[in-house]
Amino acid sequence: MGSLGMGSLLLIVFAALLIFGPSKLPQLGKAAGNTLREFKNATKGLADDDDVKEKKEETK
Repeated sequence: MGSLGMGSLLLIVFAALLIFGPSKLPQLGKAAGNTLREFKNATKGLADDDDVKEKKEETK
């Protein structure tokens, strides 16, 4: 899987402007940022839980 180039990003932004309009884009960006932040925190929490379980099993 390759990374997105500048042309691809511009195409995505242009399509989003056409679909949602310029007034809704800040709201959508904020919602996407909050969703990504929550996902990151949840996955970090799961990784931390796994580390705790491994430490408990090592001490048994």
